[in-house]
Amino acid sequence: MTKKIDFAKYSSMRVGGVFDVKIIQKCSDFDEQYYILGSCNNILMGTNPPPLAMLSKEFDYIKIKENMLLVGGATPSGKIASFCKKHNIGGFEFLSHLPGKLGGLIKMNAGLKEFEIFNNLISVSTCKGVLKKRDITYGYRFADISSPVIEASFEISCGFRSDMVEMFKKMRSNQPKLSSAGSCFKNPKGDFAGRLIEAVGLKGFRVNDMEFSTKHANFLVNHGNGKFEDALFLIEEAKKRVYEKFGISLECEIAILNQ
Repeated sequence: MTKKIDFAKYSSMRVGGVFDVKIIQKCSDFDEQYYILGSCNNILMGTNPPPLAMLSKEFDYIKIKENMLLVGGATPSGKIASFCKKHNIGGFEFLSHLPGKLGGLIKMNAGLKEFEIFNNLISVSTCKGVLKKRDITYGYRFADISSPVIEASFEISCGFRSDMVEMFKKMRSNQPKLSSAGSCFKNPKGDFAGRLIEAVGLKGFRVNDMEFSTKHANFLVNHGNGKFEDALFLIEEAKKRVYEKFGISLECEIAILNQ
């Protein structure tokens, strides 16, 4: 089963053409040639992407079992946050202001500051089997998982904190409202990608409808009709200028899908 998706409408950056996406309803549908998509909140879709696939709605669920939270890989972050609020479960408040689906959140160990999805993780079920947290190599915005995440289990702690939701809201208040894929680059150790991009004169730098935001330099924003080529030019220009001036190699936080 496949579905045609217009990524200029579907992806958060609003860049991309119309491509066929395979819908995975069971693990036997998965082939390693496919790149697994979620809600495309950290994707820059190219003109010639690899074969694409996404989990079906069968994997959109949340359960409580044996004092564990079981979450399907296609479950949106907002749904998880709402469930935790309703059931007075703490430790997931940051998801109320962090877009994405669980599979993608796990794959990039998504979070805000020290609050990360791996903090409460017990195990991850993939199409290649179950991985305990201790057996996964993970770190800042990274988890070494090559197979689709179909479910994850988490520790449950009581006490949803609304004050933390407000804190996370304030933390994200400096982010631009224009279409983007979130932070473009990972923060280098001991520094900030936004500071480096601004220091090399790229804050507010624009090519057609793509721009490094005037509000936060580490956000590559689309003013309406952004093209892949323009976004890629800006990314490469930032890498080049930052390396030339500071000797720091910026690493993309967004995934660039182009063969």
